[in-house]
Amino acid sequence: MKNLENIINLNEYPINQTNSDEYKKLIEKNKKLLDQDGCCVLPNFIKTQSLFKMKEEVERNLKKIHWTKDSHNPYFTKDDPELSKDHPKRIFTFRESGYLNSDDLETNSDLDTLYESDEMLKFVSDSLGVYPLYKWADPLGKNPYSVMHEDHYFPWHFDGNEFTLSILIQKADKGGLFEYSPDLRNENNENFDEVTKVLRGDRKTVISLDLKPGDLQIFKGRFSMHRVTKIEGKTSRYIALPTYVKDPYRVNKPEHSKQVYGKALPIHFERNNTKVDGLID
Repeated sequence: MKNLENIINLNEYPINQTNSDEYKKLIEKNKKLLDQDGCCVLPNFIKTQSLFKMKEEVERNLKKIHWTKDSHNPYFTKDDPELSKDHPKRIFTFRESGYLNSDDLETNSDLDTLYESDEMLKFVSDSLGVYPLYKWADPLGKNPYSVMHEDHYFPWHFDGNEFTLSILIQKADKGGLFEYSPDLRNENNENFDEVTKVLRGDRKTVISLDLKPGDLQIFKGRFSMHRVTKIEGKTSRYIALPTYVKDPYRVNKPEHSKQVYGKALPIHFERNNTKVDGLID
């Protein structure tokens, strides 16, 4: 717990006091927001000194970051020429960004300490109302940093995992906004028509968040399509992405892993046939 005291603003977010009224009120608030549109934001969740340590960790390891310049559809799947050109599986958008993968985090990483703590796992599980919840088995994607420089853009997509946490470490001068269309699909309906509308610029269902450094966001990214707008200015955007899942066995598909993290490990191929849900990705 001593390490968490140096990382998390426990006075405002007492995740270590699960029987307290303050904790119960916090969980109730988070659950309401997550049920409402699949997202909740907790301002100033991470302490300033820990934010600085995470920023320094990223900048010490810039040479290890996997940079990607490619085009992908919202599902990170290959083109299917049998479908019409207006099908969302055939709408590819250019992405440029980088990841400091989880297997490259330092041994004394505050991000890793936060992610591996039982208190954090329980807090996320309680907030989502999902039991049991597990730390992700994916060795590359369980808690990486995403890095975006000037003119970088991460287009509309769905996550391969059910839930994602994000902690903004460094904010861009301009741009770098997190935008999402809540509950655009579900396990029984891909909702291709509405997905296509968002991809073509329809903003009726789009929510835009201007996150601040230290903010924690809990997000249901499996069903809500989302993106990060283009980075403007010389200040790069750093964000940590700790991820917890309902299935302790599943990892990213090899194609998804290669596109996002630059490689696929044996575990990605060994578990490739694991059935997640009825969705195409």
